[in-house]
Formats: sequence, C-alpha cells, structure tokens
Amino acid sequence: MSEIIETINDEESKSGLNFVEQLVADDLAAGKNGGRLNTRFPPEPNGYLHIGHAKAICMDFGVAEKFGGTCNLRFDDTNPTKEDTEYVDAIRDDIHWLGFDWGDREYYASDYFPQLYDLAIRMIKEGKAYVDHQTSEEIARQKGTPTQPGENSPYRDRPVEENLDLFHRMNAGEFDEGTYVLRAKIDMASDNMHFRDPIMYRIIKTPHHRTGTTWNVYPMYDFAHGQSDYFEGVTHS
Repeated sequence: MSEIIETINDEESKSGLNFVEQLVADDLAAGKNGGRLNTRFPPEPNGYLHIGHAKAICMDFGVAEKFGGTCNLRFDDTNPTKEDTEYVDAIRDDIHWLGFDWGDREYYASDYFPQLYDLAIRMIKEGKAYVDHQTSEEIARQKGTPTQPGENSPYRDRPVEENLDLFHRMNAGEFDEGTYVLRAKIDMASDNMHFRDPIMYRIIKTPHHRTGTTWNVYPMYDFAHGQSDYFEGVTHS
C-alpha cells in the first residue's frame, strides 16, 4: 500500500495535480462536455458545516476555479423535518469565509420538485416504479445481505393504474407518514444492494421551508441528487 501511495504522490508532484484534478484535466483535454466544466457543492441545510464539508467545498469550488469552470451551490432540501433557513444562511457564510463564491448559481433541490414528481410518474407508467405498503423494517429485511439476494416485495407487481392512483393520493395527503413509499423496480438479486428496489419517495407532512404545504411526498436523496445534477448541467460531481 505504501508503494502505491508513493507512486500516486510522485505522479501528482510531477503534474502539479492531484488525481481528481488530473481526471478533470484529461476530460477537458479530450473535449468532453464541449470543454465545459461545472461542479457543485450540495449540502443539506439540516445543520452547520463540519470539516468534511470544508474539504468538499475546497475540492468542488477549487477545481472549478483552477480550470476556469463554475461551481453551483445547491441546497439538498428534501427533508423538511430537519431543515431550517438558519442553516442555509450559515452555509452561505461559511463558504464565503473559505474564500469562494457561487455567483448567481444558487439552487435548491426543491426547485426541481415538479420535474422530479413528473419523472416518478413517468417511471410508474413505464412499469419501473411501484408503491409499496410495508413497514421500513419489512423492507429492510427483504433487502437481503451483501452475499444473499433480496426478496421481491408482495406489492412489486401492482398494476400501473393502481400505482398511479396510490402515488397521487400519497401526495394529496390521504395517508399517514410511513404507510406507503414509492420504490424503483430494479433488481432484488443485484450484487449491488443499492439497486435492490431503492425507495424514491416517502410521505412527509411537515411544512417545507420553501414550498410550504405544497407537497406531501418528498424525493429521497439518491433519486433527487443525480437528476438535479442533470437539470443544472453539472459535468463533474
């Protein structure tokens, strides 16, 4: 291991770039994304930043600055039970304190709630998502283990129209929190446990700091994050 680290350090010292910067430099040299570079720093506004966030800020903003690109600030505000505008303001202040600025590129995952909801509807219609009516403990048990495949939910084959009806009613506020979730239909036998029908949406009835009571269903991080990158045109995450 020490020999590998020494080799990496030698290569970085020769190029003046760390391995992440080298990957970005290679992409730009190859003309990927039309030579465009757009990173993002996506904190959840549910607390104050810590040292790990500081490292991410310096990487996300620093790489963009070094290569003449841009970096978005995107608040991942998908859980209104833990979020507050106090944390939004504190995060802004901390980024400025570290010497970085996002210009006019301040975004929120909540900006994309309508598009994300529409994508969920599309996936349901295409048979790629279904509404599950089990407890979180039951779903966790069915996930299996890293060495054992999971088991299909008994609701995995609900008819499309039934899924659409339930999902609309979830958002209309008809059901209690924890009673229904929307799951992606992928592969319960996948070697990667993240692909074992992950949850896309859950019911939350706490008012959101930006959207109020407009929504009763909120996207999970894993579903919202990649789509938000796409909506913003992020090239390197």
